[in-house]
Amino acid sequence: MGKGGGCVPSKKRQPPVAPENSATVDRNDPISIEDRTEGSAEVVDQLAPPPPIETKLKLFIVFYSMYGHVEALAKQIKKGIDCTDGVEGILYRVDETLPLEVLEKMQAPPKDPAIPVISAAELVEADGVLFGFPTRYGCMAAQMKAFFDSTGQLWREQKLAGKPAGFFVSTGTQGGGQETTAWTAITQLTHHGMLFVPIGYTFGAGMFKMSEIRGGTPYGAGVFAGDGTRQPSEGELALAEYQGKYMASIVKKLAHT
Repeated sequence: MGKGGGCVPSKKRQPPVAPENSATVDRNDPISIEDRTEGSAEVVDQLAPPPPIETKLKLFIVFYSMYGHVEALAKQIKKGIDCTDGVEGILYRVDETLPLEVLEKMQAPPKDPAIPVISAAELVEADGVLFGFPTRYGCMAAQMKAFFDSTGQLWREQKLAGKPAGFFVSTGTQGGGQETTAWTAITQLTHHGMLFVPIGYTFGAGMFKMSEIRGGTPYGAGVFAGDGTRQPSEGELALAEYQGKYMASIVKKLAHT
């Protein structure tokens, strides 16, 4: 072929020279393992699914408290639940049925605004529920009964069937209904097909202690309010925390069956 045919470079036209500090790559040069895997690793990282988000079982603590005794137990129960891996305790209060002026005359303290009011429909989101309420003549207070009465649609559809549930209570005196307040509330769970979970005597020696006045029964934690000035004792709070732990363990077992 003649000069300038395109296959032999001309003497006047020199081949381009690579700039300094630039690397020239020969197609026949071996490629290191690092170079071959670096790009593919980036692609794999982009295509890999995100790590799963850990979801905790939800154990609702639904209560009514006029003077704060039941609320104190509820907060202690939450401590017991939250120290159980994989379970979260969520506090809710039921709606108040008494007008504000009546509550003021009864010298009831204001409600904690950090604890939301629950609706009946929200119960379906719970993996388990602990209901807390004071006694009224050996039965649950009207505010809690009004809440249960609002669950009619859930009853018709049996949306709560199979959910574990338990109780904790407050009474004014030793014979004021520590057992009957929980016992008479079991009918609410029965009609919904819920599973009643009592603590029995699993708290051990604390259930047999006779040296001090203490609320709480095999049905669940309890507190004596007296004239309203008495606050929960260490023993009553300890039983409430235990009930939270115990209920959380039952919720986990049922969730994994």
